[in-house]
Amino acid sequence: MDERQEVLDVAQRAKNTASMLRPLTRADKDRALRAIAAGLRANTERIVTVNATDVDTAASNGTAAGIIDRLTLSGERLAEIADAVEQVAELPDPVGEVVRGYVLPNGLHVQQTRVPMGVVAMIYEARPNVTVDAAALCLKSGNAALLRGSSSAYATNTVLVDVMREALAREGLPQDAIQRVPGTSHESVTHLMNARGLVDVIIPRGGAGLIRAVVEGSTVPVIETGVGNVHVYVDAAADLDMALAILVNSKTQRYSVCNAAETVLVHADVAEAFLAKALPVLADKGVTLHGDPVVVKAAQTSHADVTVEPVTDEDWAAEYYSLDLAAGVVPDLESACQHIRRWSSGHTEAIVSDSAAAIAQFLNGVDSAAVMVNASTRFTDGGELGFGAEIGISTQKLHARGPMALPELTTTTYVVTGSGHIRP
Repeated sequence: MDERQEVLDVAQRAKNTASMLRPLTRADKDRALRAIAAGLRANTERIVTVNATDVDTAASNGTAAGIIDRLTLSGERLAEIADAVEQVAELPDPVGEVVRGYVLPNGLHVQQTRVPMGVVAMIYEARPNVTVDAAALCLKSGNAALLRGSSSAYATNTVLVDVMREALAREGLPQDAIQRVPGTSHESVTHLMNARGLVDVIIPRGGAGLIRAVVEGSTVPVIETGVGNVHVYVDAAADLDMALAILVNSKTQRYSVCNAAETVLVHADVAEAFLAKALPVLADKGVTLHGDPVVVKAAQTSHADVTVEPVTDEDWAAEYYSLDLAAGVVPDLESACQHIRRWSSGHTEAIVSDSAAAIAQFLNGVDSAAVMVNASTRFTDGGELGFGAEIGISTQKLHARGPMALPELTTTTYVVTGSGHIRP
């Protein structure tokens, strides 16, 4: 059987299974999710051992440290993933929720209710946690999941899917609710993107190149998850100690994720004082700055052993996946907003300020899926916002925007009930 047919076969099985998942009760789905979590814990050694082979291969291929960090599964990380699955089980079931309901003057009862999308395909890079998160969220929302991870995580994704399918079988649920898309070539991705009629939606997660390729090449509808070119703006009215803590957390708490800060902009009125505080701390954290002339000069006159390189347009546009940070000084808040509007990927921006007027101007001046006010950009995350595991962070404006959890994996049906009504 050729690769195209293999991909279409798993898509067809997913479509057949979707109709079996649609009527499942919350109790059925939650029982399966808890079985998956238990299976992950019981197979920790098996999973971590297999993952080590993927990590070793990636390292020998010269893969960047940030990507290897995303790829790596330790026992601790696997336990966190299992915990996240159980958290999904605790969340309300979106299926059947009445979005709105009313009675028309003619007596017809109208209800708009949430229903599963059907078959959800994920195309993603080097993040095996996505394999489990996506499967769990799809299962809870009544969707069949097709999972196409990158070749760098092939062995890890295979064992994770096997463990989850084993858990479904133990609970008497269809194993094809969770499937790994066969193949490691780019052609297998193309076949999936063209499986219109079998796949209801594709969600890509990864770098700009992957997302652009899926958005531009898919005949299946796509929910675009965005690259995280994330900004922190330090206002003239900022508490500088707070601003430094937020910047350091946004950049260094985990630098290989999409909600990590990539650019800091500082109001000119506080630039000298803030940079004097920030440069030594950033140096201690191992951050490399890509600074404008003001930042470069501040670094040259500072006693901090911080590396500063002249900033380029490529730096302003970059999602680094590393301990690199673009830095600039702006004359006013509007200039900061203009810079963000030019370079932002529409993911997350943050302002640190004690001025209500400045905060309001910033909120109106930027247009991103999430805006943090006096808080770290790392909070743009489904778990941190109380959604449980997320399937991605959408930077588009149709259907879903920001962290996508269970409601965003549903569509709606209008149920109209009459008593013999006919239209005059």
